Amino acid sequence: MSDDAGVRRRPAAPTIYDVARACGVAPSTVSRAFSRPGRVNADTARRIREAAERLGYRTNPLARALPTGRTSLLAVVVSDVTNPFFFDILRGAEAVAVKAGYTLLVADVHESGEAERNAVDRTVPLVEGVALATARMSHSAIRVGARERPTVVLNRVLPDIPSIVTDNADGARQLVRHLVSLGHTSLTYVGGPEASWANGMRWRAVLETATDAGVRVRQAGAFPPTQAGGLAAAQVVAAEDATAAIAYNDLMAIGLMRGLTRLGLDVPGDRSVTGFDNIFGSDFCTPPLTTVAAPLRQLGALAVQTLLDALGADARTRPGGGAPTTPVVLPVQLIVRDSTAAPR
Repeated sequence: MSDDAGVRRRPAAPTIYDVARACGVAPSTVSRAFSRPGRVNADTARRIREAAERLGYRTNPLARALPTGRTSLLAVVVSDVTNPFFFDILRGAEAVAVKAGYTLLVADVHESGEAERNAVDRTVPLVEGVALATARMSHSAIRVGARERPTVVLNRVLPDIPSIVTDNADGARQLVRHLVSLGHTSLTYVGGPEASWANGMRWRAVLETATDAGVRVRQAGAFPPTQAGGLAAAQVVAAEDATAAIAYNDLMAIGLMRGLTRLGLDVPGDRSVTGFDNIFGSDFCTPPLTTVAAPLRQLGALAVQTLLDALGADARTRPGGGAPTTPVVLPVQLIVRDSTAAPR
C-alpha cells in the first residue's frame, strides 16, 4: 500500500479483533484464550491459536501485564558488558530465570552512576525485579528503586537490601600472603574505581595483611577497571621500587603486564603481577595470571533466585519483602600461575 507521495506503508499488524472475526468469537474470548486459557473451551482455544498463527498475531506481554503487574521480565544492570567478569554472572542468572519462566533484560551503564540511575528509572516500570551488579549508585538511590521493585545488589553490601558478594577480604589476604611467601617485601595495590565497594574492601585487606606481615605497601590510582586502566598504571608501577603489584581486577592486571613489558620490564622477573576474579582469558594471557577465583556463575544464579524468592513473598508484603538482608558471602580461591615469582 502507498500514500499520495508514493511511500510504501507497512501493513497494519493484526489485532485481537481480526482473530475474533476469523474464529467467529468475541474479542474478550480471544483475550481469555491467551491470558487465562483454562477458562476457554479447549476446542475454541485451539481454533483461536491456529487463527492467530495464520494471521501473524502476537500478544503484547506488557499490555497483558497491566492488570497484574506481572511481565515475566527481570533486569540485570552491569557496569560494563564487555568485561568478561560479567559473562558467567549473566549465564548463571539466565539459567535460573529461564527455568522459572522469566526473561532477562541486560542494561550496560558504562561505569556511570548517572547512567545507572537512568537505566533503573526506565527499566523499573517494565520488570518485576532488578539485580544491580557492581552498583555505582548511592545507597539512597538504590533504596528508592528497591521500594518499587524487589532488588538485589551484587559485589556490594547494603544493610537493608539483599546483597551477595564474594569474599573480597579473604582473596586479598591470600594474594598478599602468597607474595610474601615468595619473598616480596614491597607491594603496590593498583586501585580501581573510587565508587567501587569491592575496591575499598580489597585495599583495606591488602593494607592490613601487609602491615601485619611487616611488608611495605601503597595504593596507586584510582584507575579505570579496564585493560587501558592497567596500561596507564604501568608507568606508575614501573617507577616504584615495589617488586609486586596487586591489581583491582584481572582486566587491569592484564593491561598492567602488557604495559610493563612495553617499558622493558619482565613479568614476573622484575615485577610480579596479580589480579582478581579469574575471568575468561586470565589463564591464556602472557604470562598466565595469578588471581583470585570467584564463583561468578553462582553469584548470578543466587541473584535471580533471591529476586524470585522476593516475588513469591510480594503478594503478602511490600516489594522485596521476605528477602534476606544479611549479606551472602561466597568463598574464593587463590589460583597461582606464572605471573608471580620470587623477586630478583
